[in-house]
Amino acid sequence: MHYSHTVQQALGFLLGLTDEDTAVRIRERIALPAPEPDGPEAVQRRLNRVWSWRNVPSSVVLWILEQDDPELNAVVWRHLATDAGLRRAIARGIPFGPDRAQPVRVHRVPGEEPEVPGSYVRHGLVGALREAGTMAAARSAASMVLSRDDWRTVTEADAERPLPGFTRWALSVRPDCPPALRAQFGSHAKFTHRVRTAGVLDGPAGYATEHGPAVGVLEILAMGHLMFPARIGAAEDALRPLVRDHLGDREEAWAVLAQLAGTFHGTVPELVATAGAIA
Repeated sequence: MHYSHTVQQALGFLLGLTDEDTAVRIRERIALPAPEPDGPEAVQRRLNRVWSWRNVPSSVVLWILEQDDPELNAVVWRHLATDAGLRRAIARGIPFGPDRAQPVRVHRVPGEEPEVPGSYVRHGLVGALREAGTMAAARSAASMVLSRDDWRTVTEADAERPLPGFTRWALSVRPDCPPALRAQFGSHAKFTHRVRTAGVLDGPAGYATEHGPAVGVLEILAMGHLMFPARIGAAEDALRPLVRDHLGDREEAWAVLAQLAGTFHGTVPELVATAGAIA
C-alpha cells in the first residue's frame, strides 16, 4: 500500500505511543516505510511540506520559538510574513523560553524587521496602543510589544484604563500574549472564538484531542520532538491511553486506521476510536 508522506508521519507518531515490539510488527503488517532520519535537512523538508498547504496554528509557531534555537528561528521567519510582532522579536533576538534572558542571535534572517510604526515613535508603546483607531493601526502598534517587560507594561496600562477594542483584539490574537492578560481582556464567546480562529491554542493536549483533521494534527505532532520537545509530552500523554484502549497491539485495528487516516476529517480521538470500532 502506498502512503502519502503526511499519512506516514501520522501513523509513525501514533506507533511511537506503543512499545517498540508492537511498532515494528505493525509497520511490517501495514507495510509502513521506516521513519525518516532526523536532522536539519529533514526538519526543513517537513516544515516546507506542512507550511506549503496548511496554515500552522500560531501557537505551534510559538512552541517552536520557545526553544530559543537560532536555526529554528531562521526557519520559522520565512513563514511569518503576516505577523510583524513575532518577526520583529526574532530579528531583535527576543527570547521566548521561560528560563532564558540572553538574546537569541539569528544570523541567517533573510530580511529586516518590519518598519517601526510612526505612532510608536511619537507616543511610545502605551500611547501608540491607546491611539489606535483602526485594526491596521492596532496591529502596527501591537507589533512593538516584544519583551516580558513590554507585556507587563501593557497589562498594567489596561488594568489602569482599558485599552481600545481594536488594540485588545490585536494583542489577544498574538500567540505570545500572556493568558492572564487575554483573560483580563474578556471572555465573551465571540472574543474567544476569534482567538481560537487565529490559531491560539490552550496547549498541546487540547490541540491533540480537539482539532482536526486528524492527519494534519498528527503530522505536526510528529515533528514535536525536533521542533517543540518541551511541549510534545503533553500531547503524547493525552493520546497514549486512547491508542492503548482502541488500537493496542491489534494488527487489524492499525490496518483500518491506515486506510482511514488520509481522508478522515474528524479529530484524532475520533479517528482512533473509529478504527478500533470497525476492526
